[in-house]
Parts: sequence; structure tokens; C-alpha cells
Amino acid sequence: MFPFQGIVHTQTVKRLKEMHTLTEVETLSGHSDRVWCVSWSPNGSLLASCGGDKSIRIWGKEGEKWICKSILTDGHTRTVRSVSWSPCGMYLAAASFDATTSVWSRKAGEFECLATLEGHENEVKSTSWACTGNLLATCSRDKSVWIWEVTADEEFECASVMSTHTQDVKRVKWHPNKEILASCSYDDTVRLYREQADDWECFTTLKGHSSTVWAIDFDKTGSRLASCSADATVKIWQEYEPGNPECVATPDNVSTWKCVCTIGGYHERAIYDISWSHLSGLLATSSGDDSLCIFSEIHSSDSRNQPQFELVARVRGAHSQDVNCTVWSPTEEGLLASCSDDGTIKLWKLERDEK
Repeated sequence: MFPFQGIVHTQTVKRLKEMHTLTEVETLSGHSDRVWCVSWSPNGSLLASCGGDKSIRIWGKEGEKWICKSILTDGHTRTVRSVSWSPCGMYLAAASFDATTSVWSRKAGEFECLATLEGHENEVKSTSWACTGNLLATCSRDKSVWIWEVTADEEFECASVMSTHTQDVKRVKWHPNKEILASCSYDDTVRLYREQADDWECFTTLKGHSSTVWAIDFDKTGSRLASCSADATVKIWQEYEPGNPECVATPDNVSTWKCVCTIGGYHERAIYDISWSHLSGLLATSSGDDSLCIFSEIHSSDSRNQPQFELVARVRGAHSQDVNCTVWSPTEEGLLASCSDDGTIKLWKLERDEK
């Protein structure tokens, strides 16, 4: 076991649970089936959602209320599982159980289906844009991860197909600053990919979870990766670059990623999603136990190698059924969106208690 790895235990809850309050500020209704995913536009002005009713909804704020501004219903014939905005905010990708990914262009406020990407053999579970906007990743129940290159004339060409996972791939997520891709799977692992010699390769496999890894998210710097699992834990993975002061070995002069913290004991069932705020550094998790949890890092002299996280807010019964997704606003600190099998989307505000 890596010598830096620590575990956060539940006794920290008693000391800090009153420090923050997560308050529901609005419930958005409209989907007629479970809602699988919500995604903020880069400037935080729009929220996209998708679900079992085969539709994509675009929500925006008018006055003090969020309303549904657009409903995209002609892109898919089965459940829409994931939506993701491009960095420029002009494109929205949607992954569907019909084995395709649609890409929508937003011009003059209207959405138009620009392309339908085919190739996966089974349900597409997730899609994610690279920070440059030039690459789009998709993953599927067919155990593969695909990388699509965006051409100058808005066409999409498959750049690589990687089949390193041995089971259903649940999520793909790009590094915030580099063209490095992470994926996680039913095979209990996280894998990282990079382009090498005009092709893409898996350069490391992260093992530690004892069950399905449902979701992953990078911190603002990209030097840390958080993963959440059906084993009801969160793991924090730290990157050690060649020449690191800790003298962690980096074979072939490639960064090594190590688990430096395990957060457990807070959720009673599988943790389905995790979001790492790039504004506050807080972690948000959502679970099959219908709850939301917020974690804050305890900063110390060795936070890099032995970080500790404590629970600062929890909402039990945040939804009446499984909470499938939660994501922090990219522009408004403390604003959180969640969605559920109960068919609703909720907006939450995290505030520090004045007590």
C-alpha cells in the first residue's frame, strides 16, 4: 500500500456538521421519467438536463426563477444518459442508450442537431469535451472509450478507439488543462489516456475500489482526481510528476498517480456522482441513499501527500429516490444542481452558518 494513503473517519462529522447549511432553493420539473444528468454551461447561465423520457431540456434564469427554455426531443430513440457542454458553450453533446451521441449547435439561442456519432455497439453512457474544444470523448457498455476529433468545418472524425476496460465504462472526464482523459468502469478501475506517437494509449490504471467506479472528477489544477464507487467510498488520487520531491518512481518518465486518501462512512449505498468545485475546492457527492454530502479539505503541512477531508454539510432525503448526478456551478460559488430518479432537478445553495 502507498505509504501516504489515509482514511477519513466518521468522527469528524460531530465536530463540523453545523458549520454549513445546504438549502434547496428551487425544484425544476418537466421530465416525465428519471433524470440522469445535469450539466452547467461554461458561463453558468444555462443548465442542461437529460433523462429516461429521451429528451434534453435547457433551463435558464428569468428574474429569480429558472425556467425551461428549450426541449430537444428529436435526437434519440432511447434514454439520454449524459449531456456535456463544450468549453465555448456553443455545443452540447448528448450520449444515449440508442448507441449514438448527438452534438447540438446553439446559434442565435436556438439548438440544432449538428451531428449524430455512431460506432458504439451498445448504450453510450457518458460524453466529455477536452479543454481545447477540439476533442470529444464517449464511452459505452461495449467496454470501449472513443475519442472524436472536431474538424474546422464542424465535422467529427473518430481519432481512436480504446478497449482497455474489461466491463461497462460508466464515465469519461477530461483533464481541465491538458488533453489527458480519465475513464471509470464496472471493472472497479480508473484509467488515464494520452496521445502518444499519433495514437492514444492508456498510460496508467488506478486500482483501489472494491466495486463499480461510477464517476470521476479532476480538481481545478488537474493534479488530483476524485473517484466514487458502489463500495460507498471516495478516493483521492494525486499525480506525482517525474522528479517529484517525494521521490515517487515515475517509470518511462510518465507521471504516477497514487491514492492518498479514502473518504468513507458517510453514504449508505453506492455513490453515483462526484463534483469538485473549481471555485471553492469543495467536493459534492450524490448517492443511491437519496442524500447529498459536501466535503472540505483540512489543510495541513502535508496536504499534498496525506490530505484529509471532513463532512461540512449533508442533506438526507435530498430527493425521494436515487440522486444520479450533482454538479457545482462553474461561476457562482456554493450553487449546486442535482437530479434524481424521482424526475426532478433541484438547485441548492451552500452557506456557512453564522453561529
